[in-house]
Amino acid sequence: MYHFIGIKGAGMSSLAIVMKQLGYQVQGSDLDKHFFTEKGLIENNIDFFPYNENNIKVGMTIIRGLSITKENPEYSKALELGLEIIDYNQMVGILTREFKTICVAGCHGKTTTTAMISHILGNVKGTNYLIGDGTGFADKENELFVLESCEYCRHFLEYLPYYAIVLNIDLDHVDYFKDIDDLIDAYTEYANKCTKMILANGDDKNVRKMKNSKEIVYFGFGKDNDVRVDNVKYHKDGSSFDVFVYDKLYGHFDLPIFGEHQVYDALATITVCYFEDIPYDEVKKNFASFVNAKRRFTETVAGDSIIIDDYGHHPNEVKATLNAVRQKYPNKKIIAIFQPHTFTRTEEFANDLAIELGKADEAYILNVHPAREKQEDYPNVTRNLIIDKMKNGHPIEMTDAAILNKYDSAVFVFMSPNDLNKLEDELAELKNK
Repeated sequence: MYHFIGIKGAGMSSLAIVMKQLGYQVQGSDLDKHFFTEKGLIENNIDFFPYNENNIKVGMTIIRGLSITKENPEYSKALELGLEIIDYNQMVGILTREFKTICVAGCHGKTTTTAMISHILGNVKGTNYLIGDGTGFADKENELFVLESCEYCRHFLEYLPYYAIVLNIDLDHVDYFKDIDDLIDAYTEYANKCTKMILANGDDKNVRKMKNSKEIVYFGFGKDNDVRVDNVKYHKDGSSFDVFVYDKLYGHFDLPIFGEHQVYDALATITVCYFEDIPYDEVKKNFASFVNAKRRFTETVAGDSIIIDDYGHHPNEVKATLNAVRQKYPNKKIIAIFQPHTFTRTEEFANDLAIELGKADEAYILNVHPAREKQEDYPNVTRNLIIDKMKNGHPIEMTDAAILNKYDSAVFVFMSPNDLNKLEDELAELKNK
């Protein structure tokens, strides 16, 4: 029996589903509060319980979520019993060696790109996938495995990529990486582990700094890329563009995607499909039915307004999301609701966040979500670091839906890795009255 401590985490729940479908016995535990990943666990008949040391039994193998510390009663019990404990990324690494694994890495766009690739390859030839939105699928007979691969603490170095995809490299996780060069070194080591080839964004200056020892194919807008887009047009129904491979026209695409960042995600997906010999017609047909990953530009109609739920937390992600909203809803007022994630990231990027959030018509900022950090270690880091730099920035609490309800026929863009469903649901209820 594999017992997952922290099973409701987006990656952990996906991994539990994959392992259950591969035939392993799986159960888990987490906080006694609702999280959106529960749906997938229930659908796959995976039992989960509130944390309790009595859940831990002799003979279990423990899968530890990466945020779990010795303060957790189950983890302490597992250590006391001397059970085998495998960290999340280590277990994923074991699975990558059982399949031809397409690892999708990058500071932004991992989830969407992994979802795109799994959607197309899954429909055309069958593939296993583990996406960081709480979804996963596996069949022992499939040859391919598509995996979202996180750089934090160099976790992706546990994986063995068949294709190593690098979408972009931006300074992030400043509580771990010393500087951008440290981050580039980590990506270089990850990419050079691949057994087939590296597929990388050639327009990204930091990606171009990687010292590659394996075959690399660059994709992007620039003419110096091996796979490139041209004739790109953005409109309220999506984006259209032509794709060239080694300067030969591959095909034209009209896709229901928004913003330049999603064109890059689509281009990475098309590049994988090209090297996997998927016919252009199949790629185009299946792309047309793609639906965004959970919590990535997820839209809900509420009365005369639109509520968008998005995972964005880095300044470049906020910029990309708001640009995509402007593309799709050019005539609506845009209200941004943002929860900063971790004190270190808030301190490092406060100015950039203020600039990007300031491009919304109005912006409301929640208190910093600490994640793995503690407020007492960062006494001077609060949401005011962002708000004080803005002309249109306002504080808001999770119970303040009524404040937002005063805006009619607007697009409300909620951005954070944290679950903002309570505020979103209360706003939707008010708008639907």
